[in-house]
Amino acid sequence: MSAAFEGSDEEIGEARSVARAFLTDLREDHALPVSDRAMGMVELVVSEFVTNARKYAPGPFLLTLELTGEAVAVAVWDTEPQLPVILARDPQRVGRHGLEVVTAVSRSFEVHREPVGKRVVAAVTWCDDPVGDLADHRVVLSSPGEVQGGEEVPGSLLGPDRTAGAE
Repeated sequence: MSAAFEGSDEEIGEARSVARAFLTDLREDHALPVSDRAMGMVELVVSEFVTNARKYAPGPFLLTLELTGEAVAVAVWDTEPQLPVILARDPQRVGRHGLEVVTAVSRSFEVHREPVGKRVVAAVTWCDDPVGDLADHRVVLSSPGEVQGGEEVPGSLLGPDRTAGAE
């Protein structure tokens, strides 16, 4: 499911509604056991991505939600080519914790440069994991034409107890 937005502040709530409708459809029409936790986490990721698009990228953005195995891929394309920086955890910092939270609740987080702008993607597990290991915290940054498909974010950007590429 994809939805295009012009870039107004009201569209943050609309994007969350699109995500909720997508997950409700998976639950009701496809009989997938989408957990309440997953519903909340996908809405949180959508909210963070769309808020960042509104704050840092002028103009339109595109939200895409896709079922990929046991995860929902949440992707937002925007017009800003600058890749985001995930700051190290700092309980004294006021604000700018959004991507830190996204990487904590997601199975993976990727950023891809596009010919125009960038695309951020997070995979959120849609069913509860009985073992409790819901996220492997893989973080990838990439640009078009890269042979390896991405570069891992240095661990210092993720905080002292997190490593990029852990699977």
